[in-house]
Amino acid sequence: MAALASGTEERAQWFDGYLRTYLERDLQEVASIGELVDFRRLMRLASLRVGKVLNQTDLARDAGLSQPTAHRYLNLLETSFQIARIPPYAVSRTKRLVKAPKLYWTDVGLGAHLAGIATPEALTSSLVEGAFLENLVLLQMLAWRETMAVRPLILYWRSRVGDEVDFVIKAGGRLLPVEVKQRERVGMSVVRGLMMFLEDYRDLAPIGVALYGGTSAFILWDRSALCRSTYT
Repeated sequence: MAALASGTEERAQWFDGYLRTYLERDLQEVASIGELVDFRRLMRLASLRVGKVLNQTDLARDAGLSQPTAHRYLNLLETSFQIARIPPYAVSRTKRLVKAPKLYWTDVGLGAHLAGIATPEALTSSLVEGAFLENLVLLQMLAWRETMAVRPLILYWRSRVGDEVDFVIKAGGRLLPVEVKQRERVGMSVVRGLMMFLEDYRDLAPIGVALYGGTSAFILWDRSALCRSTYT
């Protein structure tokens, strides 16, 4: 396992071996892919889009592939459990199906390897550190979901004006928005999207959660106290 590797070089060799096995054996059992170089290039480009809304047209162009080919490759990556695509939250289920999903890897270590990140220092100095932390949180959510008899939906939210919430858990007619921040301190301005979501869906989402890099748990914003002070 990569986690048991004694150093950076051994870990990189493990991931390279895993990728060769996946491309040359496991993937071929799902579908016949002749241009493995193109497929791997798309994997690398996908690793640089972790946590972002997937623009399939841009991804196909950057990979030098036709849109149908990129679409097929992404479906194969999802079918073979390499990536997970998270749909947006929308009141209408139809809209949820047609809007673009966010892309994540099912193995954060593999995603980082494909992105060219080999050490913790390289991750810290990269522009995708927060995205991979977000990815790691998602994997824990997906593992938790598998233990539920009735599995909740895990979605994301983005408003028309650009406010975002990383994840929205939908279960039993209720919504729980979850925002992930790598920083050690958070303030109201950092979780603006979370606050906007709670305002827009106040009847469905009584609380929200902001996960951050600090060590203390505290109430950042008490909506009920704000309402009492406003109306009394």
